[in-house]
Amino acid sequence: MENSNIISPRYDPKLFEKQIYEKSLNTFLPTKNDNSSNRYFSILMPPPNVTGSLHLGHALTYTLQDILIRYHRQRGIDTFWQPGLDHAGIATQLVVEKWLEKQGIKASALNYNEFISKVWEWKDSSATNIVTQQKALGCSAPWKYSRFTMDEGFSKSVVDAFVQLYKDGLIYKAKRLVNWDTKLETAISDLEIKNIEEQGTLWYINYKISNSNEFITVATTRPETMFGDVALAVNKDDERFKQFIGKFATIPCTDRKIPIITDEHADMSKGSGCVKITPAHDFNDFEVGKRHGLSTISILDKHGHMLNNEMVPEFLRGLYLKKARKILLEKLTEDGLLVKNDIITHSVPYGDRSGTVTEPMITEQWFLDAPALAGKAIEAVESGQVKFYPDKWKNTFFDWMRNIQPWCISRQIKWGHRIPAWYTPSGEIIVEKTEEDAIQKAKNLNIVPDDLRRETDVLDTWFSSGLWSFATMSEDFIKRYFPTTTLVTGFDIIFFWVSRMMMLSLYFMKDIPFKDVYIHALVRDDKGQKMSKSKGNVIDPMELMEEFGADALRYTLTFLSVPGRDIKFGKDNVKISRNFITKIWNAGRFLQTQGVKFNIPLDQLDFNGKINQWILSKLIAFKNGVDNDIKEYRFDYIAHRMQVFLRDQFCDFFIEAIKIQNEENTKNIAGFMYKEFLKISNPVIPFVTQHLVELLSGDTDLKPTDFSAILINDADVKDVDDLVTWIHEVRGIKHAEGSTSEQYINAKNNTDSLNQDLKTLFVLA
Repeated sequence: MENSNIISPRYDPKLFEKQIYEKSLNTFLPTKNDNSSNRYFSILMPPPNVTGSLHLGHALTYTLQDILIRYHRQRGIDTFWQPGLDHAGIATQLVVEKWLEKQGIKASALNYNEFISKVWEWKDSSATNIVTQQKALGCSAPWKYSRFTMDEGFSKSVVDAFVQLYKDGLIYKAKRLVNWDTKLETAISDLEIKNIEEQGTLWYINYKISNSNEFITVATTRPETMFGDVALAVNKDDERFKQFIGKFATIPCTDRKIPIITDEHADMSKGSGCVKITPAHDFNDFEVGKRHGLSTISILDKHGHMLNNEMVPEFLRGLYLKKARKILLEKLTEDGLLVKNDIITHSVPYGDRSGTVTEPMITEQWFLDAPALAGKAIEAVESGQVKFYPDKWKNTFFDWMRNIQPWCISRQIKWGHRIPAWYTPSGEIIVEKTEEDAIQKAKNLNIVPDDLRRETDVLDTWFSSGLWSFATMSEDFIKRYFPTTTLVTGFDIIFFWVSRMMMLSLYFMKDIPFKDVYIHALVRDDKGQKMSKSKGNVIDPMELMEEFGADALRYTLTFLSVPGRDIKFGKDNVKISRNFITKIWNAGRFLQTQGVKFNIPLDQLDFNGKINQWILSKLIAFKNGVDNDIKEYRFDYIAHRMQVFLRDQFCDFFIEAIKIQNEENTKNIAGFMYKEFLKISNPVIPFVTQHLVELLSGDTDLKPTDFSAILINDADVKDVDDLVTWIHEVRGIKHAEGSTSEQYINAKNNTDSLNQDLKTLFVLA
């Protein structure tokens, strides 16, 4: 029985999107079908940070993931999309500190437990906001299985992983050079740094050669670190300095003498050709120091101030770096040691979160032996167990992984997983899963439990995120959905997240975490610039959905997802998509007004006749094309096919043909075609398609029809294809400048031998 609901004249997504989503929630749950045939599709939701709201990058990732999930669920495959949120240590702590400041509360005035309580308060509010936005976008995730990287069960997995890696000798504590954020007062990774090209100064400073009246000129951008110098280096082939090799030079403003050595790090074509070696405050110098067995001397504290020790001249002790530099340069000028300076452009490292210049510093940190874990991850990609789409991204993966360094996993902040380590009065480290276990071990060592000191450092956020592929699932779900099928993410976190999940999954689960990795592009503004609040070009996806609807935003992101190309995104793109969806809406409304039936199955329709054969072939080609595009992750092709079928083939020709023929069978074929189009397009634009299917037919089954047994008359299809080509040519003639009625008549005469249904199509010209 046909549904009597009438399609309204105006497409207004606000009237049905929320209702469609809410009544579909139960369909998002995994079906737990028999997996004996291994027919499942599972995917990990990259957990957004609990720091506020979603951006267009999130919207892109979740749209593409949702297309995959809906597509496979639609075909009766058991699906599982793991939702959740990331605690985002540094980012969240900064946001909460600002939030508290607005309330007149200084975070520094709160003790550890008070501050953590405030963070949880923030998290509960932010999480609700984020999930609301994900639902508005149409994310069809089984929310009851949502996880948080700081929830009780996940936290236990993090502690268990740390303890096992430590006891297996893969986690250790050591003093090494790390990136230090002086504002946050914590170590950060290379990937949490933005290297910004900016104008700077290269100063040329004379160091006096010991036991002579000669000087050697050193070029440096950071003169204030000279008090941590342990050597000067020149190239062995540099004729300017050969007489100084093996001698000693005196650091200005001090009596300390350092050797002059040769090393490839000294570039004869840059600066003066002589460089200062400061292993405690420069990564390249640190490597030079290791090659030559040099010591390390730190001259900065964790706040970015000159240390108050004998290595630093008294007039600079305790000063902030910039002020120390200014006073030092004045002193060098006064002493006649500042030769000259050049204005240069160079790369300066800034903390991604704090926005301050980071300093390489020697600190004691916890490290994971990433090089020991990288080999199996590399092998998994080399062997094809894990495939990257587009394929080129595997080269980026290989480049990072083959040059991987020990991973600094400790952070000196409050919010995060506290490292499960305790220190004895003598400095011995006890690592156990619980405090009770640590106390028991201390007792076994005849140590008074009250003398134990708990580690205050927390783990890097990416350590816990690296366990996301399996620590999120119950044992039953691991058996059913692991390894996951596909990971969809941006290229900027291939190393942050993708590689770390691979290393940790292969270590703990002895298996890959996912089979396919689809890397999408970055979303930029319509001029190709990166979106940022400072530029004022950030576009809020919630505002776009409010104005145009979620389907229009989803379709836009899908259409623009061309592999290997950043997405240039503007509001006009969404407006165009909304117009296309309006055309879909209007096509359904027209068919409804023509008394078209939408529930007649394929085997009860008569597809004899060239036009009918032609439109059926186009529908099958559309469906088969989408099936292939899903396998190849060509989401942009799917969006393009939707337009070609609906606009160029179905509306421009078939609907126009039934207007002329007004034949019941052909009209009902149109109803079948339109409903199938909605089903096939549902994963991309789920709200409008489900609403129209239910409105027109009362049907809730969105599974596309199986056309595998259908035979098409290729000759009939070719006849119509040829005629469609002629029609385009005729339309071109009619609209071309200088066209004549004679040209049009000649084209029309070419159809004299065609049968009636083809002549009907020609009228469309």
